[in-house]
Amino acid sequence: MFTEEEGRIDPTKTDLYKKGMEIIKVSREIVELLPEDNQMLQNVGSFIIEDSSKLVVKYAGALNVELYDLKMESAAIIRKAARDLSVQIHSLKMYGFEDYHYFNIVRDLIEEYRLLFIDWVEGFDPWDYHIDRWGLFNPPGVGPHDKDPDDDIPFDPDSGI
Repeated sequence: MFTEEEGRIDPTKTDLYKKGMEIIKVSREIVELLPEDNQMLQNVGSFIIEDSSKLVVKYAGALNVELYDLKMESAAIIRKAARDLSVQIHSLKMYGFEDYHYFNIVRDLIEEYRLLFIDWVEGFDPWDYHIDRWGLFNPPGVGPHDKDPDDDIPFDPDSGI
């Protein structure tokens, strides 16, 4: 699971990435069934591909990031993409796609993804952070107006450290 760089995890070897790729594959297969002459369904199909892709792309980008706030930001984007993807069945149905029931396969895969996602997020280190001055992705007990403890570390550019 680790790459040649010490301590780096290869995302393609993780269960969460593999499940995300499975969601992309099934989503693409469903989108291929959409009638080409229905522009609204084609638009929904574009959103389906975009949302399913975010599950993998944002995860891979955040996997080896250490900072809590950056990991949480990616996790929030993944969560939104998964939730948006889950409700796309309504758009498919609303715009006349008769085989919308296939999308329940994607919903089941998203549920499996969600359980893996929970384990991933629980592993975030809340003590490895920069204060998020926007106040969205701070660890518990840290606020956007808190003093940064790193401000107390003296910096001497001539020290060679």
